[in-house]
Amino acid sequence: MKTILKSAVIATSMLFALPALAANPIVEVETNLGDFKLELYPEKAPKTVENFLKYVEDGSYVGTQFHRVIPGFVAQGGGYDKSFKPEPSTYGEVVNESKNGLSNSRATIAMARKQHPDSATRQFYINLQNNSNLDGSAYKPGYTVFGKVIEGFNTVEKMATVKTVTIPETRMRDVPQQPILIEKIIISNK
Repeated sequence: MKTILKSAVIATSMLFALPALAANPIVEVETNLGDFKLELYPEKAPKTVENFLKYVEDGSYVGTQFHRVIPGFVAQGGGYDKSFKPEPSTYGEVVNESKNGLSNSRATIAMARKQHPDSATRQFYINLQNNSNLDGSAYKPGYTVFGKVIEGFNTVEKMATVKTVTIPETRMRDVPQQPILIEKIIISNK
């Protein structure tokens, strides 16, 4: 009986000694059009999440705009201030993690990049619909999905209703006529 009781006490103490599983990072974004909340997936895209959170923590996403909004496709931001001055890519390029099992489905957040797969820096986009054509496969690199909008997706959908224009001097298309700015962005469960 003493052996059973002793084993139970040891097992119970070991159970409580295990570290609590860390929750996924939650990022709250306030824009001049409304707010939304993101849950990030560091287990699926560790380098991408780490990179994104550096820009959140250093405050450099504040004052940037969603400079490319295409209804039925994506809302892209994080790279330009309200005057279209490019923000610096302080932390360099991130390795492409698009073959992580996450799809560019409606309400997910992913990294924008140039043609080279490992060229993502600070720009991100939110999928307004399922865009599986942006996913990676065994034959091609895709765009790394690293989280999802878990609250306030209606704000992102509202972005797609803002009239867009082309700005010839910057050669940018699909630019919201009324700038959509990030006013505050924080990690809320730190």
